[in-house]
Amino acid sequence: MSQALIVIDVQNDFCPGGSLAVPGGDEVVAPINALMRQFETVILTQDWHPAGHSSFATSHRQKAPFEMIEMPYGPQVLWPDHCVQGTEGAQFHPDLNTQGDLILRKGFRPMIDSYSGFFENDQTTPTGLEGYLRNRGISDVTLVGLATDFCVAYTALDAARLGFRVSVDLDACRAIDLEGSLDRSLSEMQAAGVQLKTGSG
Repeated sequence: MSQALIVIDVQNDFCPGGSLAVPGGDEVVAPINALMRQFETVILTQDWHPAGHSSFATSHRQKAPFEMIEMPYGPQVLWPDHCVQGTEGAQFHPDLNTQGDLILRKGFRPMIDSYSGFFENDQTTPTGLEGYLRNRGISDVTLVGLATDFCVAYTALDAARLGFRVSVDLDACRAIDLEGSLDRSLSEMQAAGVQLKTGSG
């Protein structure tokens, strides 16, 4: 019971045809469904923004998607509107097995974004995931999902910082790769002691 699989944001808006589609985003569904059978504890995170969220480019005059701005908690990428609460885009990919132990919604506070499954982007407001894992006696986490260089990487770095043993299965992740963000995030994860796995293990 000491290991958990954390499935990050495999939602329609991050898959082909979605408003913030990650290239090949739907390709993670089959490998994730297969991996789930190897874990007794499965947790799914779900981006769950209110309409008009402060991370949306449409919430800022004369700003375009993927521009950077400064928020009170630091730099913030402005995104296309995505994963708005109750919309089809916010739902999990229809082929994803969602029979997990916990669905954790994040990004629901209007004025702060939340990439990590553990903390919002101020890196101090907790989501409750750490307490859940510790109460379950979980010490090792494997991360999969979308996108490698944002929500997966932020979750992995926070998990490592909190003292969990962390691995990321890159075969079951896909990246946005915004101006070199994939290479940066892979380097940061390796430096933090996160194990990066591929088909060869």
